[in-house]
Amino acid sequence: MKYFMFVECLLVLLLAACGSPAAADPARVQASVVAAVGTTVALTHAVTATETPPPTATLLPSPTVILFPTLDPLSVIPTAVNPTATSPSGTGNCLHPLDTGQAGPGHATLIKNETAGPVSLSLNLYQPNAFGQCGSISYGGLGKNSSATANLPAGYWFAYAWGRSKESSFTASLSFFVQPAQFLKLELCVRTDRVVYKQTC
Repeated sequence: MKYFMFVECLLVLLLAACGSPAAADPARVQASVVAAVGTTVALTHAVTATETPPPTATLLPSPTVILFPTLDPLSVIPTAVNPTATSPSGTGNCLHPLDTGQAGPGHATLIKNETAGPVSLSLNLYQPNAFGQCGSISYGGLGKNSSATANLPAGYWFAYAWGRSKESSFTASLSFFVQPAQFLKLELCVRTDRVVYKQTC
């Protein structure tokens, strides 16, 4: 459309410059028009050829995948203590040696023989404590007026002592509880008629 308008304008100017229509040479007018149209077409092609092509989409680099370490949920989430499973015998009873390494912090307890002869003592954590552990600790041949030290974890205990004092044999027992937050020194005194549990010496 632009080309035709340009050509028409050019023709009008040429015709006006040439004077009267009778004096115009048709061959010259045609040659001028053809030359003008050729120039216009050439200029149009030149402009079209030098136009900047539309921008193309540039692909962005793909993001780098960062791998984070994964945790096995079964190794992270604590499970409830099963007293039966913690019992070495597998029966759920507490008639087996106590695993003191798994039973929690120990509380220093002084065991004193206050009889006139040797005694033996069995200490039994008779139900699973907060760490799911139970079992027994034994002390044999504790001599007259002698003592031993035990580290008892928190929980419900039963002490059973037996021995000979002078010419007679005896047994004595006691149930007691060791508190989890125990800061006092504990003491178990074995006598011929009973076992005494104290929190101070």
